[in-house]
Amino acid sequence: MKYAELFCQSNFSFLTGASHAEELAIQADFLRYQALAITDECSVAGVVKAHTAIKDHQLSIKQIVGSMFWLNSECQFILLCPTREAYAELCRIITNARRRAEKGDYQLSEWDILSVQHCFILWLPCYQETDHHWGHWLTQHHSHRLWLGLQRHLNANDKAFIKHCEALSAELHLPIVACGGVLMHTATRLPLQHTLTAIKHGATLESIGPHMLTNAERALRTKEKLSKLFKPEWLLESHLIAERCKFNLGSLRYEYPSELIPNQMTPIGYLRALTEQGKNKRFPNGTPEHIEQTIDKELMLIEQLDYAFFFLTIHDIVMFAKRQNILYQGRGSAANSVVCYCLEITAVDPRQVSVLFERFISKERNEPPDIDVDFEHERREEVIQYIYKKYGRERAALAASVISYRLKSAIRDIGKTLGINETQLDFFIKNINRRDHQLGWQAQLIELGLKPESLKGEQFISLVNEIMGFPRHLSQHVGGFVISSGPLYELVPVENTAMKERTVIQWDKDDLESLGLLKVDVLALGMLTAIRKCFSLVEKHHGQSLSIADITRRKDEPNVYNMIQKADTVGVFQIESRAQMSMLPRLKPTCYYDLVIQIAIVRPGPIQGDMVHPFLKRRDGIEPITYPSDEVKQVLSRTMGVPIFQEQVIKLAMVAAGFSGGEADQLRRAMASWKKNGELIKFKTKLINGMLDRGYEKEFAERIFEQICGFGEYGFPESHSASFAVLAYCSAWLKYYYPEAFYTSLLNSLPMGFYSAAQLIQDAKRHSITILPVCVNHSNHQHTVVSGPSGLAIRLGFRLVKGLSTDGIRQLSKARPSHGYQHPSQLQHIGLNKRDIELLTSADAMHEFANNRYQARWSMMDSITDLPLFQHINEDSHTQSNNCQNNTNPNSSYQGNEPQIEAPNDMQILVEDLSSMGVSLTQHPITLLDNSKLLGPFTRQKDLTQKAHQSMITVAGLVTGRQSPATAAGVTFLTLEDDTGNVNVVVWKATARAQKQAYLTAKVLMVKGILEREGDVTHIIAGRLIDLTEHFEQIDTHSRDFH
Repeated sequence: MKYAELFCQSNFSFLTGASHAEELAIQADFLRYQALAITDECSVAGVVKAHTAIKDHQLSIKQIVGSMFWLNSECQFILLCPTREAYAELCRIITNARRRAEKGDYQLSEWDILSVQHCFILWLPCYQETDHHWGHWLTQHHSHRLWLGLQRHLNANDKAFIKHCEALSAELHLPIVACGGVLMHTATRLPLQHTLTAIKHGATLESIGPHMLTNAERALRTKEKLSKLFKPEWLLESHLIAERCKFNLGSLRYEYPSELIPNQMTPIGYLRALTEQGKNKRFPNGTPEHIEQTIDKELMLIEQLDYAFFFLTIHDIVMFAKRQNILYQGRGSAANSVVCYCLEITAVDPRQVSVLFERFISKERNEPPDIDVDFEHERREEVIQYIYKKYGRERAALAASVISYRLKSAIRDIGKTLGINETQLDFFIKNINRRDHQLGWQAQLIELGLKPESLKGEQFISLVNEIMGFPRHLSQHVGGFVISSGPLYELVPVENTAMKERTVIQWDKDDLESLGLLKVDVLALGMLTAIRKCFSLVEKHHGQSLSIADITRRKDEPNVYNMIQKADTVGVFQIESRAQMSMLPRLKPTCYYDLVIQIAIVRPGPIQGDMVHPFLKRRDGIEPITYPSDEVKQVLSRTMGVPIFQEQVIKLAMVAAGFSGGEADQLRRAMASWKKNGELIKFKTKLINGMLDRGYEKEFAERIFEQICGFGEYGFPESHSASFAVLAYCSAWLKYYYPEAFYTSLLNSLPMGFYSAAQLIQDAKRHSITILPVCVNHSNHQHTVVSGPSGLAIRLGFRLVKGLSTDGIRQLSKARPSHGYQHPSQLQHIGLNKRDIELLTSADAMHEFANNRYQARWSMMDSITDLPLFQHINEDSHTQSNNCQNNTNPNSSYQGNEPQIEAPNDMQILVEDLSSMGVSLTQHPITLLDNSKLLGPFTRQKDLTQKAHQSMITVAGLVTGRQSPATAAGVTFLTLEDDTGNVNVVVWKATARAQKQAYLTAKVLMVKGILEREGDVTHIIAGRLIDLTEHFEQIDTHSRDFH
């Protein structure tokens, strides 16, 4: 018996399908189906997943592309694609339906169905009176490509439904075809399908009875079972339809935009000309011979693989950014390309790094190149809109990003369906971090009133584990654009995003890579924004015009590297994290390439592969540098015989084990998916035997494989690290030479990086930079660099005041008298509402003319503001406002007849500062606690260097960071900020578990523990954690937690 399943929904029919497309394809092949159609609702989001599974697992089953639709909630049907023309038609119909509706919905019109000319239509009667209407309507227009799809799910009215369908078939002269209406690959997914239904309806499992499937008949069923349910001719018809479907996703071909090519030039000819032009600019003193050879090799491969259009498209985009003075930088594997360097896509000089073009483009790999370009995060939208304007909405859209269930979202949604109290769920989820993923969150279910071994507990655990990884909805990729020569909707459906000016295709980056389709990555990077703003401030206040290229030409300045070696890198790109700052005094970078290594070595790959300590020992001369052969030396000499970068691992496979370029790249891909599917183990025999055959010792070969496995935990490409090192040095250089401009630019570019405004301001103060408070007479919206009594200072801007309205800031600056405001009441008469005035008062922004913030607040208590509620009360408010401003004496000060209100005490000042701005310029909280005698003896950060290794010690501070890296085996690293600096605290698993409340929730913490020192690196091994938050209940502080 031959059978093709023509109606099957994967989990890309969100909250309906209960199986992955891959699972459905594998199971259908196991059941010896002849074909399988993935027909998600108004979507082809799952079809590439099935296509890839069939290809990767070498399945014999045929895939058919299709989609299911509802028209007016009464007519259900499936469109199948027999040809490429039919596929384009399907994509157009989905696009039109999706674009008419809000994100996540669709609106199909009757005209969409009337216009079908190429797709096959399977009409699915709903056993309603309207079936006759829709049947006649469809038959009238599409009788030559229309079937009646009959489903049997053994419901109560099953036999009556069959008679109904047979009568419709006879009446309309429509052939019947058997359809499964599949929602899951096996019947065991029925509980999950019920749960998805409950989530969809926002209900508990106990309350969704009418919406639940009555049995598991919507799983893929055996042919034997199908033969008992359907007539032979109905089953055969499915096979006959499948035989007529010739379209295959693998036949899709991407057509590049061609308008960038000047008349009478070929794409490769124009690319060659631009490369030559850029080469002369990049190498004004002549191009080294090996660079010339590399350029020729790259261009030849680009021509063979027909990628010239792609490079020209990227070049056009970055030239737009350059014309608009938008800072950008290409990174990733593109930094392995000399052509990209000549085209000014990347900034990494190929003479400074080990270029491996196979990492970027490989003929054997036959995959599109990956060029990531970062733009200023505040101006990237200009680049995005340029792309839309140049190519139009029909030809350009963002790739999708599939938002899937992760542990916390899974626990939340599953918990709701089981009727667990939402307050309990919130608390439980809040206290889960990555450490709990590893230790087993299931053991903590008792906090939800569930025993893991109970029936409900087991159900909870099973459902959470099953739903994790299920797609929840499509979002937009961070910046991956697909740009085509013709209408993009003929290649893949396009739909709306939550942002009205954006559109997104239904495939993600993995789907695009699987089909060999190109995307252009237009990404955002906050540090580029900060650097550009810093350049502007340096030019304004120092008269010096700077660029990234200017700074990189000064890339070996000892003063900058001395600062870096001391880990004085708060705010410095890539080397500001706790782990990086701990490594800097040990590695002691002295040049640009040291920074390249520094950025790459603090990653799970080198750490898991046990490469960090050998490298440091060799660098310090403790361990000899040895190489088993000259070939290996050539690969590893720059990193002292230890593989640090992915490119080195690929090269080692080639020179030491005899891998071809394509095989080595397959190894790279296996490394990338090692944790997911264990593919890397397949290469072990070939790699080790290849090394043994070439005379290498078995110990060396096995060590290299273990190191490769370490890279499977996430290693860093040298090209990526080289690009980041440029910005790391640039930001460090600016911090050293122009600190006021540097900190101001960072503050004006938030949110970005690791640190909050409060932490950056505290670090600036530690560098003896004068910080001037927010002031209604001197502040602007942004923070500014100003001249102070002893040099340049930073004036904090209104953006620091939490919740202050944009309109309020605009009005405050616009109405500010030339001599400044003199009395709090003036702020009421310029149109500020009560909330904005209260926020400014709380931030003490009137300190120049009010004795204190309590006095200012009292002065305005009896006034009516311009809030909508009061607008009708006084029509003459604007006249009074003008009179008030015109009659103010510039030389008068705020005296008033009000009674003098007692000033707030130190604690009250601190509370108001932190609640309104997140930072206080008066006293650090730890200073206040210490002065109040609430701490007892403790050691400040500045005094830790005086303490002995392994000594007992007590420290205290605000908790500004919690990090639990995957490589730390459950260890958490806390950062405590006292009034002299940051203290690094290590919390072992047992300590964290025993003192969980303080460890997870404390805002202010005292730690008693043991001081450990390795070289210039000092940290505290926590023993006892004491939560001091109760002393600051009103304080609003937040830590940056990374789990």
